[in-house]
Amino acid sequence: MTANPTYLGHDLTPEAALALLEWQIEMGVDEPMLDAPVDRFDLPDAVEKPRRPAEAALPGMAAAPAPAPRPSAGEGPVIEVLVAQAEAAAAAADTLQALADAQERFDGIELKKGARSFAFADGNPKARVLILGEAPGDEEDRQGRPFVGRAGQLLDRMFAAIGLARDAVDAEKSLYITNVLPWRPPGNRDPSPDEMAMMMPFVRRHVELADPDFVVLMGNTPCQAALGRRGILRLRGHWARAFDKPALPMTHPAYLLRNPVAKREAWADLLSLAEKLDAAGV
Repeated sequence: MTANPTYLGHDLTPEAALALLEWQIEMGVDEPMLDAPVDRFDLPDAVEKPRRPAEAALPGMAAAPAPAPRPSAGEGPVIEVLVAQAEAAAAAADTLQALADAQERFDGIELKKGARSFAFADGNPKARVLILGEAPGDEEDRQGRPFVGRAGQLLDRMFAAIGLARDAVDAEKSLYITNVLPWRPPGNRDPSPDEMAMMMPFVRRHVELADPDFVVLMGNTPCQAALGRRGILRLRGHWARAFDKPALPMTHPAYLLRNPVAKREAWADLLSLAEKLDAAGV
């Protein structure tokens, strides 16, 4: 008996199945999982076994003290220590290469253990425009470069429309691209507040060393990290101040791939950036 899968009441054609598979891959579905994602790095090291009745304390005998719980990476004091370590490592870096080396050596963030690659940055570090994204996806994790999947290809086309490219030699026409997280979160989940807190010293130092004229905050996570606010559809198009630089929130290219009608607003944002670049001059 052959299966006859359906999709929304219609036969699932091979073309539709391939399109669904490509969409799932783009969204980061690269392995079977449960109904809800499981952060295996956050699982407890061991589960305490229940005591058998024979092990209970006898009358008049004091019960053995319970072992002190081990602090997890999610507890406030531990995170404060790790953030302080990240701040010290970032502050000690006086070049972008030194910063990349320091960030790659930082072991406080667990998700790096499950990532293939460290995706620090791409493009011309002398560019006037720095794009800050969220985190690597599957293709970025494979190549070790930010924004190289389908969303990255759309990003390149978007900025080419106003004369900017990551591979341009001229700093006036180039882009510099990095992310809040340089390692891919499992299943392309959103970065956690603790992960962002540990990476922000490196991000701030990254912007300081690159010293762009303008920063583009590409999506909700960069806006949360740099502005302390989310709601990209409300924030987009409104210039703000981040890292002591003029910053423009924009919708992420992945959102535009899912909602092509939003490209009109993205084009308006690009024109706003081009106007700022022209007004600022050389």
